[in-house]
This record gives sequence, structure tokens and C-alpha cells, in this order.
Amino acid sequence: MKRLRIASLVVLLEGAALGAVAAELPDAIAANGEVVVLRVHAEGAQLYECKTADGVSRLSWQFREPIASLLRDGKTVGRHYAGPTWEIDGSAIVGKVVGHAAGASSKDIPWLKLDVINQQGDGPLKGVTTVQRTDTTGGNFEGGCDKAGEFHAEPYSADYIFLKKSP
Repeated sequence: MKRLRIASLVVLLEGAALGAVAAELPDAIAANGEVVVLRVHAEGAQLYECKTADGVSRLSWQFREPIASLLRDGKTVGRHYAGPTWEIDGSAIVGKVVGHAAGASSKDIPWLKLDVINQQGDGPLKGVTTVQRTDTTGGNFEGGCDKAGEFHAEPYSADYIFLKKSP
């Protein structure tokens, strides 16, 4: 019985900690009424391509896609790539940006809220309806470039929070 109480207390404390994090999120990316399914840390790069934005003007770096490893407790559990797509242990989701808030500095990519528009598999991402990208570091790269078709990988890290509708 004592173990059950301790386990319940740990679950309550973890939930309170996650709730505190959610309470600190900007309104633009808040997911009210949803519960956390999983939280992972990402380490990778935002890939940029040298091209014109409108096909006519001068060349500049344009965002192309992310590529990152998803980590939990220091171990790789999945990957993140174009789509944007997240794959973890036999499940995959694709998101669509529906909200954003500025990162801590101009060098940090924005915090995002994404609605899940496609999902596959029966792994830990099954049933996820929303993804939040928070605590970003780096990843933003701007300016002119000289040769169309060149690529640049700008390192970044972020936390991804996967949520589902509250029962």
C-alpha cells in the first residue's frame, strides 16, 4: 500500500511539473484541455538552401527542412525530419504549424504549436493531436548567399511536447 501511495505521489508531482511548464507557455502555442503524452529533447540542424524567394530577386538562405535526433533520458528514441515528421518506436506523426512565438533571441528558431494532420503506427505517438516545440536554441540562419543550390546546416536544439485531447 505504501508503494502505491509513493507511486501516486510521483505521478502527481510529475504532472504538476508538466502543468507548470504548460502554464508558462505563450498563449500562441498553448494547448488548453490537452494532456502530455511524451516529452523529448531534439538535437540536430535546420537545413537551409540558397535560392530566391520569388524566383526573380537576389539569392538568400531559405529554410528547407529539419533533421534531428529525438532523445529521452540521454538515449536516442526517434528522429525528426521534413514534413515536419516525428518518428518514435513504430509510430509517426506529421504536423501543420498553427501557432508560433519568438525564441529567446534572434538566433533561436520560434516556439511552435502544430496540429497533427497524419499519423501511423501503434507506438507512443498514437493518438497525439498536438505538438509543441519549446526551449529552442539556435537554428535560425538568414542573409544573402552566392550560389543557388548550396546548403547550410544550422545547429539547433529544442524540446518537443506531444499532447492529446483530455478524456
